[in-house]
Parts: sequence; C-alpha cells; structure tokens
Amino acid sequence: MEHKFAAQLYTVREELKEEGIRPVFKKLKEMGWAGVQISALPTDYDRNEVALALKENGLQAAGMHVSLTRIKNDLDGVLREADLYGTKDIILPFVTEDLRKPESYKEIKEILNETAKRESEYRFSYHNHAFEFEIDIDGQEALRYMLDPAVDNQVLAEIDVFWLKKAGKDPLTYIAPYANRMPIIHLKDMTNDHRQTFAEVGEGIIDFIPILQWGERNGVEWYAVEQDVCEGPPLECLETSLRNLKKFAKQTGQIVR
Repeated sequence: MEHKFAAQLYTVREELKEEGIRPVFKKLKEMGWAGVQISALPTDYDRNEVALALKENGLQAAGMHVSLTRIKNDLDGVLREADLYGTKDIILPFVTEDLRKPESYKEIKEILNETAKRESEYRFSYHNHAFEFEIDIDGQEALRYMLDPAVDNQVLAEIDVFWLKKAGKDPLTYIAPYANRMPIIHLKDMTNDHRQTFAEVGEGIIDFIPILQWGERNGVEWYAVEQDVCEGPPLECLETSLRNLKKFAKQTGQIVR
C-alpha cells in the first residue's frame, strides 16, 4: 500500500515558492512519499522542471488539480502537461463562490462529462469541500449530484474525508457508492477540539484504517495527503502524516507489495 501514498503539493505551496520545485520534491522523496499530486505550483512554474523533478526523484504524479477555467479554455495545454507528468487524472479541485448554485453545477457536470467522453484516455474527477452540502440540486446535495454513480456519468470522485467530517457526514459511509469510481482519495485529519481544524493524519478524530481497507477493496490507486493549514512546518506535518499512514497500512493487513 505504501507505493500509493502521495503528498498533495498544496500543503507545501510556500516551500515551493521559497525553496524551488526540485529541492522540495527531493525532500518529499527522501521522506518516503511515492508520489505527489500536482497543485499550487508557483505562478511562473516551468512544466519541464516539474517533469524533471518527478523523474530524478522517482516520484509518480498522482493526478493534477486543474481549475475550471483551464479545463474550459486550455484543455490541450492541460492534457499535454498531464502527458508530460505521466498521469491521466485531471481533477477539478474547487468551485468559486459565484458558481455555487444549482444552474452552475449542472453546467459544470455537463462540461466535465463532455470533456471526459471526448478525451476518453483521461479521467476527470471532482474534489469536494463542505459547501456542496449547502446546495440542493433536484432534491439532492451538490456532491451527490456531481458524483452520481450512474453509467452515463463520467465524473469520478476525489473525496476529501476531512470536508465530509466537517459537514457532519461519516466518511466511510459516504464513500460507499463510489467503489471503483474513485482512483484518488484525499486524506486529512481533524483536530479533537472545538476548532475542528486541520490535523496531521492520525493525530485527530478520523478513523483511517477502515477507509484504507475500503480503498484497497474498491479501486483506490492513490491516497493523497493534504493539510490546508499547518500549525508546524508543513514538511514536518507531512512527515508525521506519512509515518502514521504507514503504521495504519500495516494494521489493515492488506499491504499491497
């Protein structure tokens, strides 16, 4: 299972700007990560440098987070970049506040489906936060609407378990419909205090062992760890998360070798 653990680069967005892409990738590899999820790179990043950093450190790309604007207006560039990094997973990570309404979600779902059908060599997924649970679309919350596991819906899931917990949902129960429809899952923990804020995996209140067991039975290819806000140095937080994840992997008894 450890070959499926990836660090989400949003966690180290400031380090990428201050230290550079190649040095940060090197530190992540030395820490023990098998992959990184491409996101939050410096504004002027060089995609060839990213590809080199992946190659020279033996890191895999666990998908790319790509804005709706780029999917709509620069799809060819997105797909060329995905090819360069060796990934087929394109994930919409966020919906801006002005689009958080039923009609916009219907349009976004249509765009992602049309794109996925046209570019069938790639997979298109949606990453959630908690605001989707505040939007009703034809009698269901926006997230269930987007990820409807129907045959004709090409939008795959990239569930973030922290945001499920934040919305008052049980992560293990909620992800059940997305068996073999979620190539990447986002893992982050929640503090056990009144703040209910971000914590390193294994340091908070979310039970990850059943989630890992479910993932191994149901087609999860990458477990991407993201910590939006870190109270300590982000690289140290990622190290703590990875150490705990490896411990949980052993406890599942389902380590894939």
